[in-house]
Amino acid sequence: MKINIEQMTPAEIVAELDKFIIGQQQAKKAVAIALRNRVRRDRLSEELRDEVSPKNIIMIGPTGVGKTEIARRLSKLTGAPFLKVEATKYTEVGYVGRDVESMVRDLMSSGVAMVKAEQQERVREEAEKRTEEQLLDLLLPGVKPAKPPVEDDETAHSAVTEEAGSSTREKFRRKLRNGDLDDKEVEVNITKQNFPAIEIFSGSSFEEMEMNLGGLGGLLGGKKKKKRTTVKRAREILLADEMEKLVDTEQVADLARQRVEQMGIIFIDEVDKIAAKESRSGADVSREGVQRDILPIVEGSQVNTKYGMVDTSHILFIAAGAFHTSKPSDLIPELQGRFPLRVELEPLDADAFYLILTQPQNSLIRQYTELLKTEDVFLEFSEEAIREICRIAAEVNSRSENIGARRLHTVMEVLLEDVSFTATDLAGQTIPITPQYVQERLGEIIQDQDLSRYIL
Repeated sequence: MKINIEQMTPAEIVAELDKFIIGQQQAKKAVAIALRNRVRRDRLSEELRDEVSPKNIIMIGPTGVGKTEIARRLSKLTGAPFLKVEATKYTEVGYVGRDVESMVRDLMSSGVAMVKAEQQERVREEAEKRTEEQLLDLLLPGVKPAKPPVEDDETAHSAVTEEAGSSTREKFRRKLRNGDLDDKEVEVNITKQNFPAIEIFSGSSFEEMEMNLGGLGGLLGGKKKKKRTTVKRAREILLADEMEKLVDTEQVADLARQRVEQMGIIFIDEVDKIAAKESRSGADVSREGVQRDILPIVEGSQVNTKYGMVDTSHILFIAAGAFHTSKPSDLIPELQGRFPLRVELEPLDADAFYLILTQPQNSLIRQYTELLKTEDVFLEFSEEAIREICRIAAEVNSRSENIGARRLHTVMEVLLEDVSFTATDLAGQTIPITPQYVQERLGEIIQDQDLSRYIL
């Protein structure tokens, strides 16, 4: 069932996030309000709407507690263009590396891909009809579709011939729809893009080159190349080509730009790594430079992309970081001011792990159970065994690097390693996962002082 986000209250948004993320109610509440405020803003008069800016959020908490997942699920919930970036990947202007404006260009590309996919689904039915006719043309060269009845006696003979051909075509059409011809080979034309050899000048970043040359491939056209393939594969190639033709690329770019500007979400992870400390020397100076480059993007500016100018004034920015060795106040004051909402996420303990393994719709327990069920192997987890898994994961986190819920992936993989490896030999069997089974296979992790090999 499709969710109408415009009719959801903040409480309903939190309830939807609860299906996938355990705990962290304060963070969920903050993003739910931020999301609802976007709906409220759309209902304002145009004059007032431009004055209402998004309330950007800083999430503070150790790795693996759900910061990224909250932002990702929020994006899926809204159907909004979403981009996750790491602050450490960007460098100050003048240095080799990615410039901060590239995050907006990447978000725009994401928005275009999203809108294009939606538009292609709308024209899929028409594209499938055209694809079917093309495949019949390839399978029956010279046999054309049926025409309206002909009254002229002089063309009666050709009409009979066409009718016979049409009958053959309809037989092939039925076979094509039933999949009887999927393995038959046909020859299709594929458009291969031609790009000229262009010298790369020093000082030009990859983003600048992509932006400047973005539409060049289309202007130059492409070379048609014949390829022999199966009907099944040819259908995919021709369908993609027909959907591409039926979609208005200019309209897609316009809709995507509007969606990015009004609903886009950029999640900036590891923002604590660019927080400059009081020393203001060496690397700290460079980090402060990155902050100053990010500032105008967050404040609201026009960024040039290959799809046109994008205004960042109403994009929602969610920053996140562990802030172990630094604190939000180490960020430059101007950037702090652009992130007025701060939420702290709680570390996860064994009880939280138990809920993570059992409550979400696509919990790890269910994932592994369903994966092995495809091999006709059935896992049965007892509640005591799940509790023991969570206790061990929490203990390993406390004794080594705390990687939050990601530790569960490591522990589950080690626990079921033997079963996964020999699954084909265990077909038809039910494997009970008991506390003893867990201890036998995970005891080594607790005893081994060198835990580095168990860290993702």
